[in-house]
Formats: sequence, structure tokens, C-alpha cells
Amino acid sequence: MAYETVVNIGEPRFAIIIPVFNHGCTVIAVATSALTLGWPVYVVDDGSTDGIHTELERMDKIRLLRHRSNQGKGAALVTGFREAAKHADWAITLDADGQHFPGDARQLIDAIPVGERPIVIGRRLNMSSAGAPWTSRFGKEFSNFWVRMAGGPRVSDSQSGFRLYPLPEVLHLSIEAKRYQFEIEVLVKAAWAGINVIEAPIGVRYPVGTERISHFRPFIDFLRNTATFARLITHRVLLGPHRADLTS
Repeated sequence: MAYETVVNIGEPRFAIIIPVFNHGCTVIAVATSALTLGWPVYVVDDGSTDGIHTELERMDKIRLLRHRSNQGKGAALVTGFREAAKHADWAITLDADGQHFPGDARQLIDAIPVGERPIVIGRRLNMSSAGAPWTSRFGKEFSNFWVRMAGGPRVSDSQSGFRLYPLPEVLHLSIEAKRYQFEIEVLVKAAWAGINVIEAPIGVRYPVGTERISHFRPFIDFLRNTATFARLITHRVLLGPHRADLTS
């Protein structure tokens, strides 16, 4: 089913979305750095229990959105997309754990082909030398392969959370996953819908010790990833990647 895209015909408008869940030791620095880019910054507190929302509320320029309970990273992104779409044509997402350099957002923007509205993934460079845990390196390769098998794009970093999404197009994709698997499913559904997916190089750092907080659970999220890929591949084989998979 085709849908109409309504965007600003003047200068492109960007917004930054940072989903957060108990990242109290890093999110303030991430949000502060993001503010220097000059675009609206939405921090979506996905039911944090570490009290970080009280500090975020003191930051006048931060647009804080909150979930009463933890719903998952995908749900937090959708909350941010819906609010940002009222004022912006593009949403830039980055993680709250400090692994990204917000200034690299310009790398994503510069990669947009003239006249196109793709999803741009920030391809993390030198993950091994940056100290990425083995789960991130293995998970990336696993995900890349199965994204292709599900009819998605051929990309090299399908698990990167630093991305540029076109609004409102991404909101019209019928994404079922609510947690980390959202970022996998959105790539596949975008390809099915004819939305181009490209990559642009970005830097990355993985702080050692207790500085970096990750809520990725290898066993549970591996099972969730497997279930998501099985559902997408089954759909592709039995029904085909139709535009009927888009909501109106």
C-alpha cells in the first residue's frame, strides 16, 4: 500500500533522539554534546529507575519524554519519532551509553544522495581497536547475514544505533519488534517498502570498566533476534515483501 510523504519543502529539519534506560552516568554528557549541534534533542527515558530523569529535567534545552515502565528501545525510538515528526523531517538516533560521537551526525547527513530520503546507518569503524565486546562484533556479523536473508539491505553494520531516519516514512512501517530487534526489523521493512538504506563511516569508543552500561543480554537477545528473523523470513517466503506490510 503506497503512502503519501509530507515533508518541509524548505531547508531540511533535523532532530536528535536519545533513548535511555538507566544510563545515568553517561546520558548527560551525550545529551550535552548533542545540543551543540543546534537541533532539537529528545531524550526518551524508557522507564529508568536510577533517577536520571530528575537531572534531565534540569536541562532547559532537553525535550524529555518518559515511559512509566520499561517498554524497550524500539518503543522508545517510536515515541521519539512521533514527537519529532511534529517539527522535523529527519530523526538522528544515537545511544546513551557514550559509544558514539554526536558530531558524526554530519557524516550521516552528508551521505544523503540528492533528492533521496534513505535510512543512513552509521557504520562503526575499527570496532576491535575501540574495545568493542565480542558480543557486539559477533552479533553484528550474525545480524548482517540474516538481514540479507530476510530480504533486507546488504549492509556491514546492521546493529549500529547511530542512524538517520526519514520522517514520517519510518512511522509508516509496520514494525512489530519493541526492543533491540526494532533496529533489525526496520531495515528489512524499509527495503520491502522501497526505502533505500545506505551507510556512512563514524567513529566509536567503548569505555572500559563500569563507565559503559549495556542492557544487551546475549542469550535472551539472541533468541529474540532469531525469532524476529524467523518471522520476517517466513513472511518473505510465504507472502512476499509486499507494500501491504505498510500501515496507511
